[in-house]
Amino acid sequence: LNQDHPCYDDPNTFPEFQQRLDQFKTTLLDLVKDKKAASFIRYGDGEYYFLKKHPCGSARPGHRALSKQYNDATFKHDEFLKGVPQNDYVLLDLTPVQHDRFSEIYPSLPVDFPLEYIYGLVSNKWITSTFKGKVGLIGASPKIKLIKKLMEHKEYQDYLGLDKFEDYIEIPQRFACDDIDATEELVASQLKDSNSDIFLFGMGQTKMGLAHKLKDHKNAVYLDVGSSIDALAGIIDHLRPYFGNWQNYRVK
Repeated sequence: LNQDHPCYDDPNTFPEFQQRLDQFKTTLLDLVKDKKAASFIRYGDGEYYFLKKHPCGSARPGHRALSKQYNDATFKHDEFLKGVPQNDYVLLDLTPVQHDRFSEIYPSLPVDFPLEYIYGLVSNKWITSTFKGKVGLIGASPKIKLIKKLMEHKEYQDYLGLDKFEDYIEIPQRFACDDIDATEELVASQLKDSNSDIFLFGMGQTKMGLAHKLKDHKNAVYLDVGSSIDALAGIIDHLRPYFGNWQNYRVK
């Protein structure tokens, strides 16, 4: 996400920003209040490269999401390609290049909200404080373990505006895309006894093959917060947009 892009200084880029932000917040509030299931998925560089089978950044085999090569016969690439449109809401950042890249792969799929909303509402603690007592997490095991430790401290609870996260659902840190069916089974086994009405998840490219299926295992709202999970774990890069003032808490 390039916060220095000139489109962010252009008032004509998205003049309905504030109005749509209010609609986004109302949508989340209504879904949770009515206990309806829905999945929100973000789409950016990593997703584009992964779907294009372009070995770049996090989409490079052997780096993060995938240990197999894209042409490996056992890798179900179509599951990820078909998965994105099956989510209830799609979010993109406001830069024109991302909309071009999205339209290249999904020419008829509408974009519902700017993904900037998610980063902003995590960084200002609106999500955690608003859904106090109802929110769970889904993310890579090491980050989830960090968040658990941090949440043992009242200072951190006060910082986020909630006493605890109701559920901690873990997925592998690396190569969760290799066998998306096995990853789904792992998550499903943890969701079956969960209590949250809304889950914040960060799972990289894995989400494209998994996010839309989560509702089958637990009736809840699933919100793709991406690298915001790193913030909650106290390891966010302060150069990331919207997290310049975030406090990375540490425990010994």
